[in-house]
Amino acid sequence: MELTYTPKGDYLIPDLMLPEEETHIGKYGMLRKTYLKNHRKGMYASLMLSGKLMEHLTETDRTAREHIGRITAKLLESSPAPDKADDPMGWTGHMNSLNHQAEETVLAELIYR
Repeated sequence: MELTYTPKGDYLIPDLMLPEEETHIGKYGMLRKTYLKNHRKGMYASLMLSGKLMEHLTETDRTAREHIGRITAKLLESSPAPDKADDPMGWTGHMNSLNHQAEETVLAELIYR
């Protein structure tokens, strides 16, 4: 790796740039970033300095969404929802409850570890 330097007064400052990527980080990626920043400062700094933070956050977000979908499907099999046409509010409440259960599991196992 070849470095270039910019003179600033009596010093030569290395021209270091992190790769700029336009990546959308979802809810779970942002939660993971906040957790790392506040509770796992060494891991956060290591990922940031190596340029792998965005990759880690994107992967965490994708994995969390997949897990929530699978867990919700399993919960729906064990606890079927009421008919949406007959009881739309009951169906919505039941599905929200299943999603919250799945999200709590994912937050504990994937985001806050």
